[in-house]
Amino acid sequence: MSHHLMSRRRLLATGGGLSLAALLAACSDDSPKSQATGGAQSAGALALSLLLPGDVPAGWDAVLAEVNKKLQADLGFTIKPQFIPWTSYGQQALLKFTAGEKFDTALQARWLNMTQLAASGSIVELSSLLSSGKYPNLTATIDPKIIELNRWSGKLYGLPQINSVARFHHFSIRQDLADKLGMSDITDFAGLEKFWYDVKQKNKDIIPIGVSSRMPKLLVAWNPVGWLNPYMWDNPTMSIASFTGDSLNFVLAADGKQTGSSNPIPWWEAPGMVDALRKIRKYYQDGLINKNALTLDSKALDSQFKAGRVATGWAMTDGLSSTGLPELTKNVPGAMIANVMPLKGGESAKPYQTFQSDNFVVLNAKGESNEKAMQLQDWVSIKENHDLLNYGLPGKDWNPVGDDKYEQLSTYAFPGFALSWRAKLERRVKGMTESEAKWFDWAQDIDNFTVDPYAGFVPDPEPIKRENTQVTAAMTQFANPLFIGAVDVDQGLDKLKKALERAGLAKVQAEMAKQADAYLKGQ
Repeated sequence: MSHHLMSRRRLLATGGGLSLAALLAACSDDSPKSQATGGAQSAGALALSLLLPGDVPAGWDAVLAEVNKKLQADLGFTIKPQFIPWTSYGQQALLKFTAGEKFDTALQARWLNMTQLAASGSIVELSSLLSSGKYPNLTATIDPKIIELNRWSGKLYGLPQINSVARFHHFSIRQDLADKLGMSDITDFAGLEKFWYDVKQKNKDIIPIGVSSRMPKLLVAWNPVGWLNPYMWDNPTMSIASFTGDSLNFVLAADGKQTGSSNPIPWWEAPGMVDALRKIRKYYQDGLINKNALTLDSKALDSQFKAGRVATGWAMTDGLSSTGLPELTKNVPGAMIANVMPLKGGESAKPYQTFQSDNFVVLNAKGESNEKAMQLQDWVSIKENHDLLNYGLPGKDWNPVGDDKYEQLSTYAFPGFALSWRAKLERRVKGMTESEAKWFDWAQDIDNFTVDPYAGFVPDPEPIKRENTQVTAAMTQFANPLFIGAVDVDQGLDKLKKALERAGLAKVQAEMAKQADAYLKGQ
């Protein structure tokens, strides 16, 4: 199970009881919660400061020393990454931008704070830098089509970090359990539901559906398919938009291009949404979903999956599910993983896709050197350098298998999606399961998808900034428990609606309609 699912931290919810000063102190380099990492550098030499999510990789010091040795020789500078735990990455990164710190690059995305940072001028618009001709390796390894599809109103605020053309979240299941239960090939929601109930009945120590604190919003109303929404499995052609990552999702009119009206409605008014809530509520009451879903860290859930205590986890079409198989089989001999896609019709479904990257490298407008930050992006676009950073030291952390695969020798795991993912350079792990290889191949072909009619629409939250902040807080408090089934559907939905009305739902909805209609008019 991939565990780099984006950390959707909630600034208001988690920071509500802290002063700004305390929060800023919490994100300083010497905070015990921050994990600044070393790497020798000579006094006065430029060392680019990078913000990266997650824990320091095992064996990092040795890899960083080699990276910096090569960087110094090639480009005359080094890097000094700071790893920030996922539990606080979004909050700390935002505050570092707000405080005007002079770091150089960071992982950002719409599910983090990228929209706000672009609106406030905190991150660099990259069009002129990228087209300058100074970074040939970078431009050679990111498809121009992907660059164009990741512009916001014509502007490029970050370099998309992808290892496949399309990103599609789905399920990673224990195929060995399915085989024992007589379910060799699960291809529809009914089959997956039967698997969960059979696991619950016959494997009482195993949680059928593992959900972490990062996942609630993915379960019901997500673009293009809610993880546990059967209607969306059958109809993967729903356009969804929100002003910011954790704010309210609106469903946009399917015929907007023809009528000129986007007619955004809150997600619960769209077909299948409330039915999905009721189904998930039943799963929760029947013990299929872990009771600590709202507080369980994704890393802890990943560990539980690898220990054999979870039957179904989240996965992305990034080819990383299989990397957990060695540890799983060490703990559970004979275990096997399969990837199940939430699509009626399987590979021929042609679901909507915006082709917008989940992850971007952004340049801090107050960084020491934006040009050198771009040079670093160019440098990691060279295969030898890409492999060193992403996979570690050859012979110690990994061995190449041909030109496009690798054998993992250690537990080194660098968050390449935050700095150095290049679809054309990524190697597949030796031993990738047949199931994952099939879906990874599928995700590489743009023709397997239908371009979402609102693919290039990125709402600007600035006109309703205050209301959107209040709406986001209401979603965190009232929607997340609904999404995992922890509260009664009717009562919970009623509380959510009232909270959103108080927060300014009408104004937010009207602004969404105004901006989406303007987008349609410009098509």
